Formats: sequence, structure tokens, C-alpha cells
Amino acid sequence: MVRGSIRGKTALITGSARRIGRCIALALADEGANIVAHYNTSPAEAEELAGELAGRGVDAWTVQADFDRRDEIDLLIDRAVERAGPVDILVNNASIFPSDNLENVTFESVVENLQVNAWAPFVLSRAFAKRMGRGRIVNLLDSRVSGYDWSHAAYIWSKHVLAVMTRMTALEFAPDITVNAVAPGLILPPPGKDESYIERLAGTVPLKRHGEPEDVADAVLYLVKSDFVTGEVIYVDGGRHLKEYTNG
Repeated sequence: MVRGSIRGKTALITGSARRIGRCIALALADEGANIVAHYNTSPAEAEELAGELAGRGVDAWTVQADFDRRDEIDLLIDRAVERAGPVDILVNNASIFPSDNLENVTFESVVENLQVNAWAPFVLSRAFAKRMGRGRIVNLLDSRVSGYDWSHAAYIWSKHVLAVMTRMTALEFAPDITVNAVAPGLILPPPGKDESYIERLAGTVPLKRHGEPEDVADAVLYLVKSDFVTGEVIYVDGGRHLKEYTNG
């Protein structure tokens, strides 16, 4: 195995049928990694992705799991191994992004966000560590974990939990497993918004432009190739995390 190479390794990527997850899957496949593409409600997109991955010369499998169901979270690593054999890389990308603020946030929303955005990555990471014993884990955060997101209260709370979990598991799973995170900023418009949404916000970024999904995928690639980085967060946000977020 070439140092830093992921060729021939197998990666499980959650939420990989669409958006940034899909781009990460394609980027890892271009480096020779086989892909287990997890999805929840996008079977057609997942199968289309699997076909595209196979066309790039790697093996690809799809696996469905609803992270609102704890039993399905608990079984996902075992199901991935049953389909693909040993998994070397886990990318915890899947998340939900509902709108709420401190005035209208509900207990139910907090629980759902914590389960999907923080508990699921932790359970998968723990199961990966127990079953695989070695490998790479990358969690997808949000650049606003350096501050707040007043329009998505339950969501940003869950991402803060995931950030703490990243550091704790990096220590717990060392020395044979590295755990890191990537924190994207202004990359894609939220579902239901078009490109003009992020174009209007580009001026809030120190580099005065928004990023692309490939920028996030490049950071993930670096972390899954490195064997001497753990417990770190790479902000892929054009410097936006350096600014104060008190205005949400």
C-alpha cells in the first residue's frame, strides 16, 4: 500500500446520495476507494451514484437506513460489512437542517437533531471502532460551530455536540483510528433555495465568494489519507468562521 493511498480501501459514507455526500463519494472513488453509499429517502439517486462509481472502476454498494430509528443506526455498520466486507473509512455526513429559533424551538426538534446529527455519528463511530479496530473517521460539522446559528437552534446545538464527540473519540480510539472533522461554510444553498441565495451571502465571507462541494471533498481526502492528524477540524468556509456570528 502506497503511503497515503486509499486505493482498494472501502469507505462508508452516510447521506451520500445527494449534495456534498455525493461529491465526497465520487472524490474517494477517484482515488481508488470502494464505496458503501448510505441513503435514507433517495433510493433512485443512490443507485444512480452506485452506477457512476462502478463506471469509475471501483466497487459500490447501497444501503438504506433511517436515522430517526435507533435500531437502524445500531445495525448500519454490520449491514455495511455484510455487503462490502471490512470497512476502512467512515464519513459521517448525513444530517438534518430544520429551521427554528430560541422562541419556537421544541423539545422534539432538539431530540431529533441530536439523534440524527450527533447520536448516529457517535454510534456508528463506536461500532466501527469495535468491529474494525483501525481506520479513519471523518465527521461533517458546520463552520458555525465557532459561534451560533440563530435560525437553526436545535441543529447548531447538535453540531456542537458532534464537535465535542469528535475530540473525545479521537482520544478514545487512538492510536489505531483517527477521528477528525470538516466544517463547511457557504457551499450549497439549503434545500428549497437556489444559487442566488448563496450568491447574496458571498460578501459575508472574507474571500468574497462561496465554496464548492469539491472543496469539502478535498479536505475529507486529506484527512482519510493522513496517519498523523487526529482530533482536528478543517474549516472549509473561506475564513467565515473567523468572523463573529452573534447576528446569526
